[in-house]
Amino acid sequence: MKVDVNTLVYRSMTMADIPHIVSIEQEAFSSPWTTEAFTNELTNNLFARYMIMEYEGQVIGYGGMWIIMDEAHVTNIAVQVDYRGQGLGNCLLGELQRTAVFFGAVKMTLEVRPSNEIAQRLYRKYGFEPAGIRPRYYSDNNEDALIMWAVLEHEQSKAGEQ
Repeated sequence: MKVDVNTLVYRSMTMADIPHIVSIEQEAFSSPWTTEAFTNELTNNLFARYMIMEYEGQVIGYGGMWIIMDEAHVTNIAVQVDYRGQGLGNCLLGELQRTAVFFGAVKMTLEVRPSNEIAQRLYRKYGFEPAGIRPRYYSDNNEDALIMWAVLEHEQSKAGEQ
């Protein structure tokens, strides 16, 4: 379904969103987070910030991060399968970066599978550069994780122009 990005709504995730998020999570990842994991993030993790992307009242994507001191660590980001391929991941990552800066972060990090070249291209577009490897990070197949970092203060103007 074609989306008018100018009508997207971003808001904080609530407990009521968790069933929608778990559904998207299951579509997107081979080792998806559970209802319990998201519940714990929203109720017990003071560092957690999760946001929802809505289109015409429907949850179509989400992103999460932990903001600790001046660093933001992206925990997950995904768009519903029916809405992929329209640049919505770009929109969502840009919104996560703006939110991280609002909360005082100057750097952002994440892990990505080396085999996920689509995600890596998106992250590079937003200033992320490879910084290391976490061996056997992914439990489903023991694939390593590529650690990437971005400097947010510098990247905000670039991300906003795209």
